Amino acid sequence: MAAIGKIRSWGPFLIGVIGLGLFGFIAGDMFRSCETTSRNRSNRVGEVVGEKINAQDYQTYLEEFVECTKITAPQASDDQLREAAWQNFVQNKIIENEAAKLGLTVTKEEIQNVMKQGTNQVLMEMANVNPEFANQQTGRFDVFSYQKFMTEGKTQYGSNPQTAEQYNKLYKFFLFKEKQLRQQLLAQKYQTLMSSCILSNPVEAKFNFDAEKQESDIQLAYFDYKSINDKDVKVTDADLEAKYKERKEIFRINEEIRAIKFVQVKKVASAADRAELTKELNKVAEQLKTTDNAEQVVRESKSNVSYLGVPVTKNAFTPDVARQIDSLAVGATVGPVESTLDNTLNVIKLLAKNSLPDSIQYRMIIVGGKTADETKTRADSVLNAVKAGGDFEAIAKVYGQNGEKQWLTTSMYERAANLSADDRAVYNAMNTQLVGETSNIAMVQGNVILQICDRKAMTTKYDVAVVKRNIAYSTETSNEITNKFNQFVAANQSAESFEQNAPKSGFQVRDAKNVTTSQGEIPGLVNSREALRWVFAAEKGDVSQVFTTGQNRDELIAIVLTDIYPKGYMPLSNEDVKNYVEQEVMRDKKAEMLMAKANGLKSINDAKAKGAKVAEVKQITFASPAFISEVQAQEPALSGAVCATEKGKFSAHPVKGNQGVYVFQVTDRRKLEGAFDVKSYENKAAQGYMSMFSRMVFNELVNNAHVTDNRYLFF
Repeated sequence: MAAIGKIRSWGPFLIGVIGLGLFGFIAGDMFRSCETTSRNRSNRVGEVVGEKINAQDYQTYLEEFVECTKITAPQASDDQLREAAWQNFVQNKIIENEAAKLGLTVTKEEIQNVMKQGTNQVLMEMANVNPEFANQQTGRFDVFSYQKFMTEGKTQYGSNPQTAEQYNKLYKFFLFKEKQLRQQLLAQKYQTLMSSCILSNPVEAKFNFDAEKQESDIQLAYFDYKSINDKDVKVTDADLEAKYKERKEIFRINEEIRAIKFVQVKKVASAADRAELTKELNKVAEQLKTTDNAEQVVRESKSNVSYLGVPVTKNAFTPDVARQIDSLAVGATVGPVESTLDNTLNVIKLLAKNSLPDSIQYRMIIVGGKTADETKTRADSVLNAVKAGGDFEAIAKVYGQNGEKQWLTTSMYERAANLSADDRAVYNAMNTQLVGETSNIAMVQGNVILQICDRKAMTTKYDVAVVKRNIAYSTETSNEITNKFNQFVAANQSAESFEQNAPKSGFQVRDAKNVTTSQGEIPGLVNSREALRWVFAAEKGDVSQVFTTGQNRDELIAIVLTDIYPKGYMPLSNEDVKNYVEQEVMRDKKAEMLMAKANGLKSINDAKAKGAKVAEVKQITFASPAFISEVQAQEPALSGAVCATEKGKFSAHPVKGNQGVYVFQVTDRRKLEGAFDVKSYENKAAQGYMSMFSRMVFNELVNNAHVTDNRYLFF
């Protein structure tokens, strides 16, 4: 009993221990839950229509998009493809979301029908990549050839590692295109549904026809807004607020915008760096003047360009080098010469200059053997057979080749990064052999029996040794520039001192007023992704550390965050917005003053008496805005007023335009030729509305999709 009593006396303590244990269990679970949520958020590359986009999933999509798109657009840069991938991704997500609400789908049968028709642009792109998919008779996409390739290709190409790799690449590309086709068809269905909401009618069709075919000439009197000095117009804060509210929608921003000021310093070679490089290239110039081995001198000089050792046209050289060649005699050397085009010093020696064919028709047979002697014996035998009148193509077939005639142009080899000794031997022979001549050229891996069949377009070709070196900064110069800039940033950690003291230290302060995360970089600053991350993590007034940017990572920047504009509307306090609104208000007030001046006028002469300028304007129609060359502006309001005024009449009311106030007299009016087709004009009107409506709808869909773009944190 005593023991039970003692246990009872520990009741409160035991309850506390149990309570702490339960709390620890619950808190631990909560902590793990919070940790998981935090990790998920940190891996979120963005959000579209409420869907959280995982960074790893998007990376997979991005890699596929870039890899597959480069097959049909090899000239596109990686930056262009990354941006196109995001825009495509967002658009597809939005369309899929809207289509799901409306019950729109694309079935397998629909895709098969489109493939059988074979005219879709996506399918034609696939046929361009693999011509086997194009029907030779109709030029259309052949779905049966495509299906055979996709089902049997792995067996057909899988035995050889190279062909297997190529097949897998194409297989992946065609699957990507199938997805694109499905997305395109879904978007077309949505577009078709929207277009069915846009209608025209015979009355509007006739109105549009008349608007195009009725043409007027006028005598115009105009009061230019520039005739009133801005200082004579009073603009109040209330005026600005009212105009801002009136035009507020044009200031809508779909993502957060930040404004910065920054200083940018480019690392450049010092006078000492230039002197050292000049000294080095003076030695190279002396070597080129006396050497018989220009290739070795160029190679050992660490030149940016290699010595090809074959005759080429001036197109093979950069413009700065090509200009120097014109003034050189054969055997002469010039340099070091500075080129501001690519920031280099150059030494140039013209080794030879000859008139040679630009286009050469040739045929060849490659002969090999187990040993050098066997190769030579076979090659001599082939050469003798050809010279004896043997059938070149028949002899070539004995060695598993076709021996067909081919054309070589200088442009096909003159821009090569470098050429092997074998390449040089063949190209030099092609340039110098006469038509009908056959030669035996010994190479490392065999012999070439080369026959020249034709030569055309004789042109001047050059053999030139070029040593081109960048005028680069040294490590010492780099450290000096970096230390100086770091000292400036460390001493100016407030926005005010940063901006005030930069010019005193020899630095220029620049603006970037519209920085967004979707840009991926700060506009105008290459490789500035790290700096962009800082911009969107900083507080207004913060000064950044020094970042390294530039194409070659040879630029330093430091940033001050000056303003933050959340998604929604750009405020009137923004300098650019305020300037725009102020100009609008100024124009309205000037228009009021000039309208009052123009009221009551009865003729062009009355207008001239009040200071108006006069001009003749011809061929005005309601269908397009009148262009007034005297004020360099389009004036839609004037077009409407002219069409509403009878021939010979003076305008009853002054017209407020974009650049002035106008009065006019219609001097002539005529009907242009053309038959009225009601259906054609109805369709034209509907298409015009549809074009405008589509943009408006998609812009609104994007606004409502609440797109968040955090790619700058990952890629």
